[in-house]
Amino acid sequence: MTNAHPQEETLPLDVITIGRASVDLYGQQIGTRLEDVGSFAKSVGGCPTNIAVGTARLGLKSALITRVGNEQMGRFIREQLVREGVETRGIVIDPDRLTSLVLLSVENEHSFPLIFYRDNCADSALNEGDIDEDFVRSSRSVLVTGTHFAKPHTDAAQRRAIRIAKANGAKVILDIDYRPNLWGLAGHDAGDSRYIASDKVSSHMQTVLPDCDLIVGTEEEVLIASGASDLLTALRAIRSLSSGTIVLKRGPMGCIVYDGAIPDDLEQGIVGEGFPIEVYNVLGAGDAFMSGFLRGWLRGEPHSTSATWANACGAFAVSRLLCAPEIPTWQELSYFLDHGSPERALRKDAAINHIHWATTRRRPIPSLRALAIDHRSQLEDLCKDDPSLLQRLPAFKVLAVQAATRVANGRPGFGMLLDDKYGRDALYAASAYKDFWIGKPIELPGSRPLQFEFSQDLGSRLIDWPVDHCIKVLCFYHPEDAPELKQTQIEKLRTAFEAARKVGRELLIEIIASKHGAMADDTISRAMTEIYDLGIKPDWWKLEPQANTAAWAAIDAVIEARDPLCRGVVLLGLEAPQDILEAGFAAARTSQRVKGFAVGRTIFGESAKNWLASTISDEQAVAEMATKFGALVDIWDGL
Repeated sequence: MTNAHPQEETLPLDVITIGRASVDLYGQQIGTRLEDVGSFAKSVGGCPTNIAVGTARLGLKSALITRVGNEQMGRFIREQLVREGVETRGIVIDPDRLTSLVLLSVENEHSFPLIFYRDNCADSALNEGDIDEDFVRSSRSVLVTGTHFAKPHTDAAQRRAIRIAKANGAKVILDIDYRPNLWGLAGHDAGDSRYIASDKVSSHMQTVLPDCDLIVGTEEEVLIASGASDLLTALRAIRSLSSGTIVLKRGPMGCIVYDGAIPDDLEQGIVGEGFPIEVYNVLGAGDAFMSGFLRGWLRGEPHSTSATWANACGAFAVSRLLCAPEIPTWQELSYFLDHGSPERALRKDAAINHIHWATTRRRPIPSLRALAIDHRSQLEDLCKDDPSLLQRLPAFKVLAVQAATRVANGRPGFGMLLDDKYGRDALYAASAYKDFWIGKPIELPGSRPLQFEFSQDLGSRLIDWPVDHCIKVLCFYHPEDAPELKQTQIEKLRTAFEAARKVGRELLIEIIASKHGAMADDTISRAMTEIYDLGIKPDWWKLEPQANTAAWAAIDAVIEARDPLCRGVVLLGLEAPQDILEAGFAAARTSQRVKGFAVGRTIFGESAKNWLASTISDEQAVAEMATKFGALVDIWDGL
């Protein structure tokens, strides 16, 4: 049976989801009571919000209708949905109410406590006036959720969306989404309760079923929607009210899809392929499941295919900690379906994890022109151990931010490398600019073998970094180095890579080989290969200019073979004069992987010397650096 909508090619949206939108705060300590959790990870949440994210990741055009507060958490939800590719035009900003919060934890494999903070929250105030007819008409389907039928005004809002959709020939999808305590049937501490029988809830849900083309629920949810006490009777009761497709979710056993009459043997429905995996956290699994099913159902795939995709997406969710952030992308799901996994715990599969990471980065950065002033030792040398000059370095780095942002002038694709030894004030200043890329070094300047600055315990240091700051680590590495030196250096790089992935920060690896050996066309490509061979996949490479196009071709070939999802390469400057850099830029422009440059002393070196000597003013220093940075930008962009 196909479900492709005749307006598929003309309507801008595939699905609009309606209902809850919250900020989920997940306990990061696993195997403990919620009372004892010490720190939390933040993500967007709420069944329809998760499904909007999941379907967008899987290639559908999705949107969300809800309300959020006019505060930081409401803005976080809207901004994250934009990053995910979800249309946000249907989100109403509530001036009087706060965005809802949910606290969740993993106590053990059977217990997942959660608390809903929803007293008069923003999304609970959704009403008929929030449902824009033209917006609903722009979609091939609407998805309504059971919990938003619990209050009269949210019920009315969803029913208005249903009427508009049906009048427009669109599909109506119901996620039964039963939460007893959101119907007032359980206390605040019973957020993880999934079933309490209620004639009132059942009778109410039965008035929704006739309008639905697709009904999805767990065994408990099917029981509450029907009012029956056994599964066969429940499914037949639903069928008596709706001719729509019914999908019965059965947790680790996958799902069964029913079209037409409900058979005496429930196993005779349409069954998708199942995926045996380790259960880590069941929260959000149903939303991932729905996302996968809709990818198939709305594209007219056979139910068995839709069910297989749904089961696979659910497997990803239960194997990971969070909800929306853990739903796979289409590229990730396709890889899993084609290759499977040697791990029952999918979160431990390095290949899948890398695809997930690389296909869910916070934003695209197709080009990058950066002013690098993360230098510490070089500026200290200029100060010649004079305490009064060292104290002025933070102020100079702020001037460099002014120069870089003056050149950027709000355009995308600009950024800086800044340190947190002398650059704290500069980092604060740079962070004020939206989408301005920031990288921060972790290496001890000049160390070979590589050592980290301040502490070798990266995890405790990186957890304090803003989520959009990129970790930069410089390694003086040559493929002809002694084996023991290479092993030591690569182990340090591996530590940086693993720490970056654990705390969710991007990683830039800078390789300088020319200071410790002869350079050939394959020197850098060989170095990169050795690093890739040990499972290290940085988001960015920062490399020296190469002598010719053959060297860049070799670098391109390595990245294409080892990590085609790598963001790319930026060029470093090594204090080269502008004409030398220009020649290096020209050669690099033949590469498919070079995305820009991150140059420092060529831009700021002379200005720093004169400013520290008090022979130029702040404005002169800013103007000089802006002129030199702007000239390099013009050269790069003009090639």
